[in-house]
Amino acid sequence: MKNKNLLKKVAAPVLGLSLIIPAAAQAEEAPTVVTPASDLRTTLDQLLSEHFVLAVDAMVKDYNDAPDEKQAYDALNQNALDMTPAIASIYGEEGAKKFQEIFAGHLDYSDDFVEAAQSGDEEARKAAEAEVTEFVNEFSAFLSTATEGNLPEDAAKEVLRAHENDVVEAFDDYVEEDYKGYYENFMEGYDRMFDISKALSGAIVMQMPDKFENTKVDAPAAELRSTLNKLTAEHFALAAMSMQKGVNGAPDYDIATWAEDMNTEEYTAAIKSIYGEEGAMQFKKLWTSDHINAQAELVSATVAGDEAAAKEARESLTMFTKEFGAFLATATEGNLPEDAAVDALMTHEDQVVKTFDSYVAEDYETSMATFREGYAFTFGIGKALGDAIVKQMPDEFAASDMPSQMPNTGMGGAAEKPMPMAAWIAFAAAVLLAGGYLIKSKFADQQ
Repeated sequence: MKNKNLLKKVAAPVLGLSLIIPAAAQAEEAPTVVTPASDLRTTLDQLLSEHFVLAVDAMVKDYNDAPDEKQAYDALNQNALDMTPAIASIYGEEGAKKFQEIFAGHLDYSDDFVEAAQSGDEEARKAAEAEVTEFVNEFSAFLSTATEGNLPEDAAKEVLRAHENDVVEAFDDYVEEDYKGYYENFMEGYDRMFDISKALSGAIVMQMPDKFENTKVDAPAAELRSTLNKLTAEHFALAAMSMQKGVNGAPDYDIATWAEDMNTEEYTAAIKSIYGEEGAMQFKKLWTSDHINAQAELVSATVAGDEAAAKEARESLTMFTKEFGAFLATATEGNLPEDAAVDALMTHEDQVVKTFDSYVAEDYETSMATFREGYAFTFGIGKALGDAIVKQMPDEFAASDMPSQMPNTGMGGAAEKPMPMAAWIAFAAAVLLAGGYLIKSKFADQQ
């Protein structure tokens, strides 16, 4: 049974490698979403998916010469820096320094990629692509050497190229004004990051089972937690992006709202798999009417300067938190308390609105900081809501339902032959840093 999705609750997971060495936990007797392996997977889910969202957003803002271009790149660079402790913990300070030197040494070209699109200079585009290839080759060789061949050079090239293609293809569609293609590629690339984090965390846990108390990243409860996180974080990202596009009158605004609808359909299907048709329809009605629609109404009211309509939209969002909190408490038979659900929902909506209001006020530092805070907050959803669902339906998440092997993610046979922890963590850092490199880092020296 594939269980997916739902809504929100507290505390973002701790970023960084600290979860690789988990605190002591109880032996797993009943199914639970809270295990060392699931915690690790959640951390990588957050780091990698946020990187992709920030990367694509920064590139588009750069292309449009958006007023918050600098803040977008600052956020992207900071996301990459969040991985630095992982590199140092494996290779030491000297290894981390060398790693960053290779990365920084190839940053000069990156402005050319977006500038070539702005100018239509095909030769500049080819030169930029050639430098990407050079970087991939050099960086892959470095990773292979650093991991003593445990991360094969060809495998590193393959996965780095796939990730880069996701970003570039989305950007190219945007430039060509194929906005549906842009959002389709965005959502596909976003999903890929969760596939990667599942394979990464699975390889690490299989390499060091005792450190993770023999828990599994692909246990049914862990799958539920990750799916809830993925759908909720995607909702938050799409909501923030579409609201900004709406107030700017961007040409892709309508397609951005279509992407939100696609996310809602995934949510609804997930609820149906857990609570049936009736529960799914109730979820969709609440999620759409006083939530998605109210966010769109807030945008329209802001554009029109209609303070009364804006106030009504904000009141609708408050009503949504109460009604949806009650729905979640009822659906989970009280395993997710109503007060906790409402409180978490209110925090989420406040973060969406603050991200938007700060953007409208041209306070781009606050807007981006709130976006990152809000995105991280959604990764508490799977832990709280998933925990409630698993407690409510323990038989549905018994370990006997666990898949027999990791899925094939196209990562050079990683699912069949686990690589050492150092290799996978190096790869995770490579994905983060290479993506930041590919897009550009002209503001890096201002960090």
